[in-house]
Amino acid sequence: MKTVIVGGVAGGMSAATRLRRLDETAEIVVFERGPYVSYANCGLPYYVGGVISDRSSLLLQTPQSLAARFRLDVRTGHEVISVDPVARAVAVIDVAAGETFVEGYDELILAVGASAREAAGHPGIPTHTLRTVEDVDAIGVLVEAAADHPSALVVGGGFIGLEAVENLVRRGIHVTLIQRSPQILTPLDAEMVAPLEAQLRSRGVDVRTSVTIDAVETGEVLLSDGARVRPDFIIDASGVVPSVDLARSAGLRVGPTGGIAVDSRNRTSDPHIYAVGDGVEKVDALSGQEALVTMAGLANRHGRSVADVIAGHDERNAPALGTAIVTVFDTVAAKVGWSERQLTAAGRAHRAIHTHPSSHATYYPGAQPMSMKLLVDPETDAILGAQIVGGEGVDKRIDVIAVAMAGGITASGLARLELAYAPQFGSAKDPVNQLGYVADNLRSGTTRAIQWHELDAALDAGATLVDVRTTREHAAGAIPGALNIPVDELRERLDELPAGPLVVHCQVGQRGHTAARILSQNGRDVVNLDGGYRTWVAGRRMSSPSPSALHSAAGSE
Repeated sequence: MKTVIVGGVAGGMSAATRLRRLDETAEIVVFERGPYVSYANCGLPYYVGGVISDRSSLLLQTPQSLAARFRLDVRTGHEVISVDPVARAVAVIDVAAGETFVEGYDELILAVGASAREAAGHPGIPTHTLRTVEDVDAIGVLVEAAADHPSALVVGGGFIGLEAVENLVRRGIHVTLIQRSPQILTPLDAEMVAPLEAQLRSRGVDVRTSVTIDAVETGEVLLSDGARVRPDFIIDASGVVPSVDLARSAGLRVGPTGGIAVDSRNRTSDPHIYAVGDGVEKVDALSGQEALVTMAGLANRHGRSVADVIAGHDERNAPALGTAIVTVFDTVAAKVGWSERQLTAAGRAHRAIHTHPSSHATYYPGAQPMSMKLLVDPETDAILGAQIVGGEGVDKRIDVIAVAMAGGITASGLARLELAYAPQFGSAKDPVNQLGYVADNLRSGTTRAIQWHELDAALDAGATLVDVRTTREHAAGAIPGALNIPVDELRERLDELPAGPLVVHCQVGQRGHTAARILSQNGRDVVNLDGGYRTWVAGRRMSSPSPSALHSAAGSE
């Protein structure tokens, strides 16, 4: 049995090494167009920033080491230019020699990934993506050669773009970041992105959203908002598209997303050709529909599973949740599942929950704040997605929720998870448990809530807004028109509340829930502002970039 693999990075090399472990007799040939295989592409931005100082540590294997340990025939500098499914053969160019030859196969795995979107040329300004070792080598040269006050323009505020910005700033480079959409990191909802933008601006990054490049003239970039910048170089992180040319040339089916269509065993429309990696459609865990999910973890996992299938095992892919995480200086942002924006666009009913816990017990030194958002199906209590922004502890909480989603644990079920606790690691009521408590209160009708973006409509309809924080907190920053009655005084001051529906709020939602319980048991029609003043401030800041009436949220629960 001879298996040929096209692409020698994440998915391709995982397939090759797993197949060898399962079948010592298999003939395995890997063709890689570039000069490197099995490199840590997720670490590339951090080499640019000097966080990773040893370039060789990114090069996990070489053709020689792979031959020695796994008896793989790995050929770098070899580009597969066409596939003949009838003859079961590929045409290959040896780039160095300039020669073309044909290689037969019994089974073929396409692991060619995705490529950067085609960008317009930028005359006079070096432009690079940040996807390969060659990219970081070229960027390193530009950084070293930059002027006394170097500057860079980063196009695209997604995961790669933000990592590029952070690491360029670490090298003393002034960065202008432009994003086509109204916010950076679009997989997250607007109110969750506010801390990230604040972090970038505090480090001197010129963040410009809803902005594109209009023109480049003699080294000067004209932006669509009228600004002009003169960067020493440009990093294009505007996104990727599936690499499907080989698949099309072989007559393989390309799916509705533009990625290569595969079944649950990673098999394409040809029974002897498989495909894995960023260029392949996945099945979305929530919709059951095709989706493009470009994550290294999925590429590696599917590379492993396709080897199992070729070796005769009954292995199938699990649907993709799209779990992801990024660090922007001191702020960590993570997500799993769908955002509220996605759910709204799809017309899918949902309930949003915001909390603002600390990473561990507040009495133990070093506790860091975090903001959490849980999206729940109001009928089934299923978890539809989650977003967390903060510092320490974000990673483990998003992973717990991802596991809960994969295991079918409901939102209310999060309250019953038994999680490790010591003051330096968490709280007796872990932040994940707290999400579950809120979800259970909403599911059971113990409390009702509205979202920050629903408040104006409620007030316009005649509701009265009641701020149940302390007078000091209220004075430090308040929602216009709010009546301030601290929760500890609420029972004695019920007669001060006007007739009609009430909306109560505190700083983050907890005291608001207590106030809502007091008022509802006194016969009042009341809802709690989910996530409190802190969530409202974040949401309004993102929808109105410089509202004069807004102040930083003060205090904590």
